[in-house]
Amino acid sequence: MEFFRIRRSIPFMRHALVLNLISIVVFALAVFFIVTRGFHLSIEFTGGTVIEVNYPQAAQLDEVRSAVGALGYSDFQVQNFGTSRDVMIRLPVREGETSAMQSEAVMGALQAITPDVELRRVEFVGPQVGRELVENGLMALLVVVIGIMVYLGFRFEWKFAIAGVVANLHDVIIILGFFAFFQWEFSLSVLAGVLAVLGYSVNESVVIMDRIRENFRKQRKTSVREVIDSAITQTMSRTIITHGSTQMMVLSMLFFGGPTLHNFSLALTIGIWFGIYSSVFVAASIAMWLGVKREDLVKTPKKDDPAAEIA
Repeated sequence: MEFFRIRRSIPFMRHALVLNLISIVVFALAVFFIVTRGFHLSIEFTGGTVIEVNYPQAAQLDEVRSAVGALGYSDFQVQNFGTSRDVMIRLPVREGETSAMQSEAVMGALQAITPDVELRRVEFVGPQVGRELVENGLMALLVVVIGIMVYLGFRFEWKFAIAGVVANLHDVIIILGFFAFFQWEFSLSVLAGVLAVLGYSVNESVVIMDRIRENFRKQRKTSVREVIDSAITQTMSRTIITHGSTQMMVLSMLFFGGPTLHNFSLALTIGIWFGIYSSVFVAASIAMWLGVKREDLVKTPKKDDPAAEIA
């Protein structure tokens, strides 16, 4: 499906060197902020108090957040679980306060608004669980990267495999760099968003690589640079349709999904835009710098092969 078709190839690779230098600078800045500023980890990673309460009717989460925020908490989570009447509140560790003291203060604030609210559970989550989450998250990221490299290596060629992995890591590091620079809260939902961006970005790269391989078969007298330019130009309509529709859905979560989905959709938004950029100006250009050629993707039939004569 195409909304439009561009008749002449856009010379994307003419600007590949300048844009790759910009990518290197942005990537280096992202790494710098990650190392120097670190992440504002949520209580899922750092530990804290988990409070579960039950309301006689559907809970008004905005009221709950206002009540908890009035106690001086800035880093906390409020969300439904199970039913609309059940609410889970996550509070960070406060020096000099136990979980019992925190739950007492929270229940007092909530009962001042809704007297019938009932405390169901109070639990302290230690930082050891947080360390395990960090380790498991990094392991998941490593497995995904290795899987992508193996997949691209089998489907295409090792040059495309390297280009695809570098482009995907480029997206991930830049997302993490944004969260480190602005000190946005990094939670499990954000980690899920980062892993989703990996799959989303590699899909765009695969589409372009497939078209490059097709063009190598069709455009036998065209240079590698022109083949890549035409492949990217031919997939632009598909890119706009796919990423535009996805971005509309993500923006609806960003603006109307509330605090629970805010950072998740923020990570996806950054990933979608940089995923488009990296698929065109990072993956394709790295494959070009590595010297990808027609023989790498299109097998030359043997002279005595009847198929060769028919072709």
